Amino acid sequence: MISRYTRPEMARIWDDRNRFSKWLQVEILACEAMAGEGLVPGDCLDTIREKADFSVERILEIEKITKHDVIAFLTNVEEYVGPDSRFIHMGLTSSDILDTSFALQLKEAMELIISDARELMTAIRDRAHEHKHTVMIGRSHGVHAEPITFGLKLAVWYSEMKRNLRRLEDALEVISYGKLSGAVGTFANVSPSIESYVCEKLGLKPAAASSQILQRDRHAQYFTSLAILAGTLEKIAMEIRHLQRTEVREAEEPFAKGQKGSSAMPHKKNPIGSENIAGLARLVRSNALAAMENMALWHERDISHSSVERVIGPDTTILIDYMLHRLTGILRGLVVYPERMAENLWSMKGLVFSQQVLMKLASTSVPRQKAYEMVQRNALKVWETGRDLKSLILEDQEIGTYLAPEEIEEIFNLDYHLKHVDDIFKRVFE
Repeated sequence: MISRYTRPEMARIWDDRNRFSKWLQVEILACEAMAGEGLVPGDCLDTIREKADFSVERILEIEKITKHDVIAFLTNVEEYVGPDSRFIHMGLTSSDILDTSFALQLKEAMELIISDARELMTAIRDRAHEHKHTVMIGRSHGVHAEPITFGLKLAVWYSEMKRNLRRLEDALEVISYGKLSGAVGTFANVSPSIESYVCEKLGLKPAAASSQILQRDRHAQYFTSLAILAGTLEKIAMEIRHLQRTEVREAEEPFAKGQKGSSAMPHKKNPIGSENIAGLARLVRSNALAAMENMALWHERDISHSSVERVIGPDTTILIDYMLHRLTGILRGLVVYPERMAENLWSMKGLVFSQQVLMKLASTSVPRQKAYEMVQRNALKVWETGRDLKSLILEDQEIGTYLAPEEIEEIFNLDYHLKHVDDIFKRVFE
């Protein structure tokens, strides 16, 4: 999955050199722990520390013969260390190294993703305060409903991102565990103290109980948290796509100098970044399903999860990192058209005040359903004739028996809908 679009910070986590470096780090720490318990002679530990190294090219060359990556790695390390390498991997199984190292990679990736998420939240917060009082129409079913502000829309996104951040932090905690408990998790050939030492040095916690592997509910939670985050990013991207539609045109992605929208139509300015994010979210969700499929393995372990994780580990974290950065850039540069928002809001001739008329009538002696019918018949005339609702309400003699003209005039006031904007912002941002 590493491509020219992958940020260097994330690419480094998943390259072969970093992966094998972590394997070697785990192996050397295990030797240190064993030396502390008298299982590895001190001079042999010194040799291992001094000489242990590897060549990515050589490991891949050996693996073509062994068909086993850990054995290929150990064989190459032995070529550097010499006879004292007999103490490396003593009492351990491949998954002790693979799972503990994979946890380190996932931990590093999540720390980077959490930093990305915070950057996105800052961008959302800044634009929310900028447009706190930028009035626009709220829509349900894609149809005009009642007035909101663009800042409130952004506040909803920020509030959701706070929940995403908590999920990411929980996923970081649950993935930050290692294991060196041997072939079936019994510590038959290596003591729990060795595991504790290695995990502490790596900034991990030892799993309370493991089989040959760390249990995959941890990974399922990790990738599911990223999938939910991807859903939020897609949700924001889809809203931008809708707002950029020609018929709406209330906001649009930044369009750089020299940028082209279409090979055929020079006038085109398309929401390609948001569309890209929406598409990538589908991949992240499918990878989360694969992670959940990995939970059920045969007995103490089979290898069916391994091939999956070699794909979804780098792919999902790289995709999320890219999506977060791209959306942050889009939001920071988002072009907003307040005048168009106002134009769209008033295009329905005051229909957005229909509920206020209904409530005002219901506060008198009119039964609610009767009041609904009285307002609806006038609202339908707006759709049919293009006249404004207030004029029709003022002309309705039946409504006039319950509401005075000055009461009707008071109803058609935007401030009524926006009186709690400050309260909502306090709840979200403070």
